This record gives sequence, C-alpha cells and structure tokens, in this order.
Amino acid sequence: MSAVKTIRLLPDDQGASCAGGILRAGGIVAIPTETVYGLAASALNEKAVARIFAAKGRPSDNPLIVHISDLSQLSQLWESVPERALILARAFWPGPLTMVLPKTPAVPECVSAGLPTVGVRMPAHPLALDVIRRAGVPLAAPSANASGRPSPTTAADVLQDMDGRIDAVLDGGACAVGVESTVVDLTGEHPRILRPGAVTLEMIESALGLTEVDEAVTRPLGAGERPRAPGMKYRHYAPKAPVTVFDGAPVRTAAHIAGLLQPGDGVLCFDDCKEAFAACPHVLCYGQSWDAAEQGRRLFSALRAFDSLPCVRILAQGCRPWGEGAAVRNRLHKSAGFNVVSVGLPVVGITGRSGCGKSLLTRLAADMGYFTVDADAVYAELLQNSGEMRAALAARFPEEAGPGGVDRRALARRVFGDEQARLDLNAVTHPFVLREIGARIAQAEAEGARAVALDVPLLFESGLDRACTATCAVLAPEDVSVGRIAERDGISPERARERLRAQPGDDFYTARCDAVLVNAGSRGEFLKKARLCLQKYGR
Repeated sequence: MSAVKTIRLLPDDQGASCAGGILRAGGIVAIPTETVYGLAASALNEKAVARIFAAKGRPSDNPLIVHISDLSQLSQLWESVPERALILARAFWPGPLTMVLPKTPAVPECVSAGLPTVGVRMPAHPLALDVIRRAGVPLAAPSANASGRPSPTTAADVLQDMDGRIDAVLDGGACAVGVESTVVDLTGEHPRILRPGAVTLEMIESALGLTEVDEAVTRPLGAGERPRAPGMKYRHYAPKAPVTVFDGAPVRTAAHIAGLLQPGDGVLCFDDCKEAFAACPHVLCYGQSWDAAEQGRRLFSALRAFDSLPCVRILAQGCRPWGEGAAVRNRLHKSAGFNVVSVGLPVVGITGRSGCGKSLLTRLAADMGYFTVDADAVYAELLQNSGEMRAALAARFPEEAGPGGVDRRALARRVFGDEQARLDLNAVTHPFVLREIGARIAQAEAEGARAVALDVPLLFESGLDRACTATCAVLAPEDVSVGRIAERDGISPERARERLRAQPGDDFYTARCDAVLVNAGSRGEFLKKARLCLQKYGR
C-alpha cells in the first residue's frame, strides 16, 4: 500500500474528534482499548475494512472483531440477541469480552472472513467508547500490529509496525489488561471459549453454567480447519527470534532453562526467578510468578523488546494456566508456535488461614493418590534432626537455645507479636525447609507419583509457591475459624481470634492463589468442592 502520514493524536477532546472524523471518512485509526490497541475502521464499509487487512498484512480468512459503544448497535450486527448474550453483557460489558453470534447481512463478508457469525464487544476504555460514538458506526478493530507480531500495548508499539501505513494513532497511554479480549461462541448448546482473556472461564461459568474450551486454545489448527475467532490459526505474537516455552513450577523451569543456556540466548522469566539467570546478558521479566494480571500487562512489551537484543533464540518460563493466566499462557504458547516443553510433576500448594481446613484438603489429596508433604511437619523434623538448622537458630535466638537445642515452644512465644523476630526466624528456617521439600518432590517424581500436594501455611512468604504448578487457598468466615481453632488447640476464642488476626487477611490469598475454596458449609459440601479442585489442578 502507498505510504501515508500517520498522525499521533493526543487523548483529549480534539484528538477523539479528529479520530472520529477520519473514521467517518473511511480512514483507519489505531485506538486504545483496555486490552490492546485496535486498528479501527468502519465495520460496515468494505473499502475501509480492506485497508485494515492491507496495513496489517493480515490473512483474509482471519475474522475481525466489531466494537460498539451502545447495546442498540447490536441490531445492526447480530440477527438476534439471545438472553445469555444479555446476561454476559450485563456482567462484563463494557469490558474484555467478545461474543460470537450469527451476523446480519449488513456485516460485510470480509469482516467475518466468510463465516455466518461475527464477534462483537464493547470496550471499557473511555477513549475507545468516545471514538466509536463520534464515528457513528460500529468499528472493526483487530490489534494494531503487523500480522504475526506481538500485539501493541502503547502508541509507540503501534508506530513501530504501522507508521506510514495508517492515518492516525490516538495515544491513550499503556493498556490496562495487555492481552486481547476473551472470545466466547454462543451459537452452540453450551458457550465455548475460542480465545481466553481477562474474563475467565470461571467467570463465564458463574454467569451461564457449563462452558467449553475450544481445542484450538491449546494447540494449532490443523490443515483445512477454519478459524472462528482472531488468533486461532496463524502464528501470533512472535518476536524475530524463535521462542521455546517451558511449563512447570517456576523453580523447576528456571533451573531447567539455566541448564540449557548457550551464548546468544535470551530469557523471558518471572521477576522472582531472575537471579537464576545472572550469567545471561539478555534477560527480560514479565511479572511475579503468581501475578497473572501483571504478566498480561507486560508480556507483549517484553516480547517486542527482544527484537532490539542480539538473541538467536528465546527460552521462556511459562505461566500457570488458571484464571487470567490461561490467556497469558495461550499468547505465550502461540508466540512459540506451540513449541512447549513440560518440566516436572503437577505440584499443588495448599495454604490459607488457620482453622479453615487445609489439613482436611491435604488428607483428601492423599486419598486421591497425591504424594503429600506437610511443611510444618518438615520444620519440626528439621528442628529435631538438622544440626545445621539448630545451630543457625541458636546463633540468632540464644535465649531460646539450651543443651538440647532450640525450644520450639519458647521460640514460638518469642516471635509471636514481634515482627522482626518473625522475619528473622523465617530468614533462618525457610532455606532449610525449601531445600528439604524440594528433595521430597524429587523423591515423589522418582517414585512415579502422579502429583504432589504441599500443605504450607506460609506458602508465599517462604517462596514455596514457586515450587508449585497451582496454588489453592482454603478460607472460612472468621467466626467459623475461631471456633475450630479454639476447639482444636484448647484455647479461648479471644486467643484464637488474636492468633487468626495476626495472619494475612483473605484478600492476600485471593489475590495470589489460582483457586480459593471456602469451607463454610458441611464437611460433605467442602469435600465435594475440594475433590473437583484437586482433579483439576493435579492434571
């Protein structure tokens, strides 16, 4: 296509007005959304849509998503609006959810890639909504990158690929989500996720019930298969150097990658695993190993940044595939063309507040064939048998040490309510506990175990979450937990409540864990939920 002068518009009224005018005239403009920047044109103008395909170098059989600013626009796009679409719209629009339904004749064949359906979403970014309203029509808007490249999350990313190819880019800053919207097909008996995103499988199931996940989420399409949503068929999100993804517990994948490194390699890793690659000059990070939302915000920028480094290949730590992590994992796998290596056993970390039922979940895991490890029991054994750890504790806590070693109860009294003493205790003991639990996981693998469950109250504080492929918190209402603690330990409810409130709150666990089990009903109800959880995360 012939070069055009690409204007960079400011995120103000004048910029939005200019963008709307360009779109009304049949032009194309990159606009910010909460997910990634979209390359927008009138969805009802075939010539304008053709300019999108030309600018991106996009295959014509890759359908586009149409963006709206008001539910009244759906009548232009879908033959009908079923109740379950309205349920999802009320729950998640504006937001990162695209729904696929049969299209009207007004939607050009080039938008739907010849399919009888079209995907529609209402973005949450206020600038995107403003531009759609000013354009006066629904907008087709795939990601504003050259086809196959990592999607853009800033205006600068857009200009790397699109400068001179599009009329304008509206600079709305960095995108809040960072990966494209969830795409759910509503044409079948059950909703089917064609592309994972920030609206997760669990969220859709909470609104509509049983929801399927298309096989193309975890594998490339075969010969002759037609993509029903963007990103299903072709290699996407790829930097120039080939990518290999290593899935598994972060400590295992970090050690595995470190053992493979050669001159010229680049590493994409988690922030909390960076130290493992101190010898590698080309290391980029994309978030803490437990933080899927941050990984989503940083993934595409990191993949783009590798193009400025002299890397001949990129070795990447794969994220956990649960919740928002499913979207990040899908994009990372596609960047590698599904060149993925699995490392180690499934390891489920069980944590939560006292009196909630962690031990009950661990016993169930053992009954289901898991190899189980109790971190408190490991600590007690080390305190009894490890002269090295006892000496380290005696050096830090001499008043609690005696001829027989460190008094565990005296040590517990010493650190309760003393934050610095607690931190010092953890600094001494955690490395020993981590090393021993690592050895037991290796033992489980050598013995042919199918999965491991770790019962670790201080899962994240100790760093043992990085030994896990999934993490599960067991929580309960405070009054329920207080009653259980008081009965179990023979202490007053006041003392039990004091102990409980010295621990992190529920928000700490819900922000970090892949699954949360609330143990507030009957034992049977809890065990039913727990069994389903262990079946899912132990695969």
